Amino acid sequence: MSTALASAALAEKPTAGAAVWTGLIGLAVAMGIGRFAFTPLLPLMQQDAGVSLVQGSWLATANYLGYLAGAVICIASPPAPARAIRWGLVSIALFTFGMGLTHEVWLWLMLRFFAGAASALVLIGVSAWAMPVLARLHQAARSGEVFAGVGVGICLAGLVGLGAGVTASGSQATWISLGMIAAIFALALWRPLSRGRVQVMSVSGAARAPLTRQAWIAALCYGAFGYGYIIPATFLPALAHGIIKDPAAFGWVWPVFGAAAAISTVLAMRLLPALSSRRLWGYAQLVLASGVAAPVFATNLAALLFAALCVGGTFMVITMAGIQEAQRIGGAQPGRVMALNTTAFAFGQIAGPLTVNLFNGALELPSLLAVLALVASSLTLGLTAPASARAAERQPETEIHVIPDVRINPRSK
Repeated sequence: MSTALASAALAEKPTAGAAVWTGLIGLAVAMGIGRFAFTPLLPLMQQDAGVSLVQGSWLATANYLGYLAGAVICIASPPAPARAIRWGLVSIALFTFGMGLTHEVWLWLMLRFFAGAASALVLIGVSAWAMPVLARLHQAARSGEVFAGVGVGICLAGLVGLGAGVTASGSQATWISLGMIAAIFALALWRPLSRGRVQVMSVSGAARAPLTRQAWIAALCYGAFGYGYIIPATFLPALAHGIIKDPAAFGWVWPVFGAAAAISTVLAMRLLPALSSRRLWGYAQLVLASGVAAPVFATNLAALLFAALCVGGTFMVITMAGIQEAQRIGGAQPGRVMALNTTAFAFGQIAGPLTVNLFNGALELPSLLAVLALVASSLTLGLTAPASARAAERQPETEIHVIPDVRINPRSK
């Protein structure tokens, strides 16, 4: 990953390459570290800090509550996209670094909460900053490369966690290392983002009209997706650690998850151009459901790697398809539909770890409930699709539009 490339290319009118690299790096830090670094580090924290699976569920829930708070903030007072990315990345670096400076659970809860909020700011900021550049340059199909950043970040965090497990570095040192990595990338993007100028469409009066029935259906299905994927996305390495004690073996589960996520979005945009965003969303959720179900019926490394491939290979494809579907059905207010989806998603992923706590740390029944939610969501997407959506397959790359509901600095106009 070349931050120098992004810095050099980003000018008054960013190029497609600059938009891709900036978005990819931003999402790698925001999601790979700010959101999901806890997952590969949980086994280490279980070993050297005595963290239980129930405590891990609460720490995960705190991060997801923060993500929800960040989404609500963006609805109530939309920040400038570049500012949201810059300050969000700096915040993630600080909160991640802080995880390695304490063993107090209540401080961990606070730090994970604020890291989640910062992650939401960066995700929304990247969507509002990079997507308009690609759309303007008629290269919107490269959005798959931007969203590959999530998988790249997950893979990076997983490899750092794997290295820490093999070398017995401990969770505290690993948190500090990830915080330093996040700080390096945050600083690398600070000046380029301050120089970039991105024109975002203004919001018309229609943007405050009541949301349509299709928007609410999409939000419900997106919430089910959040609930469905979050249990394996939180506990896969812990499951692997429970059956295989060698970190050189179980530690590969999360890097595989991240690599699948990184590759999947690019492949989906290039190999499945005939599928509409709604149909891609529904099909991907069925694959995701099979990955969620696998560890319930077989607790071995092969089943966990299969789950990592299925879940990692679909959750960012669904995220990308959900954004495209929000833009399609949103009309004059795609940003509001995406914000509604993000809020529903946050509620869904909060419910996942809480369900695990309800069953005293057992994962089997919560996983089966997640499978049912995903299958029901896919059926709902198919049965409620309007005739126009069923007839229209994904259009050329210019169909990925600007998200207009996020405000930018007037000086950038």
